[in-house]
Formats: sequence, structure tokens, C-alpha cells
Amino acid sequence: MARGGELEKSLVAKKERGIEGEVFESKLLKDIHFDFDKYDIRREDEGILKENAAWLKKNPKMKIQIEGHCDEKGTVEYNLALGERRANNTKKYLVSLGIASDRISMISYGKERPLDPGHNEDAWAKNRRAHIVVLSK
Repeated sequence: MARGGELEKSLVAKKERGIEGEVFESKLLKDIHFDFDKYDIRREDEGILKENAAWLKKNPKMKIQIEGHCDEKGTVEYNLALGERRANNTKKYLVSLGIASDRISMISYGKERPLDPGHNEDAWAKNRRAHIVVLSK
């Protein structure tokens, strides 16, 4: 397991996220972002996922949950499906890098949990993301 400075317990309520067990937020695992209405992994985000996979290989008992997020454009239903495709493609990429599939769960929040509440392109770009939550072993 990583040293104390690498992981800190999150104050996020477990029930709110629908996650069993302890939840951690890792400063080492980074989000990736997506282009508008897309779910394919961008070339510039491949390096981020490779770094995330390297950390996961060094911490083989840790599990993660990938959260798929969208901007506020589109219907709730459409964005839930798009968020699911984003989370799924992120998982597939990590599995292709050698991370066991059973260490990765997924959830889509669609447009329900924006990182940036703004109503402009900068905010929307930040909200089109896959966020990785580190779970306890």
C-alpha cells in the first residue's frame, strides 16, 4: 500500500457515491478528459492513463471506480449513456495496460456532478471527464 502522503482519506460520504468499503482520493491518479460528445481516449490522455496504470501496478491491492461525467448539454438519459461509454473505454484502456478487470468498477453520473458549475466552454471541457476514485483493498 502507498505511504500516508500518497493517499489521504476522502471526506466524501460512501453512501453518496454508492461505494462499499473505505474511499480514498489519490493525488497520483489523474482524471482524463474527452472532446464534446466523444468517448474515445484522446492521444494526450494516454500518458495519464499509463501513469495511473503504473501506480496501480505498484499498489496491487487497491481497487478503483471510474466515474464517467459529461457537460450540461444533452438530456439526462443521453449523458448517462455517454458517461457510461467514457468510463467503459477508460476501463478497457487500463485493462489493456495490464490492470485486472476485477479491480475496476464503473459508474456514470452523466451531467449530475459537474466539476465546474459554469455555463461556458471552459467549464464544459472540465466536466467531460473520467474521474478515478481509489477504493480500499
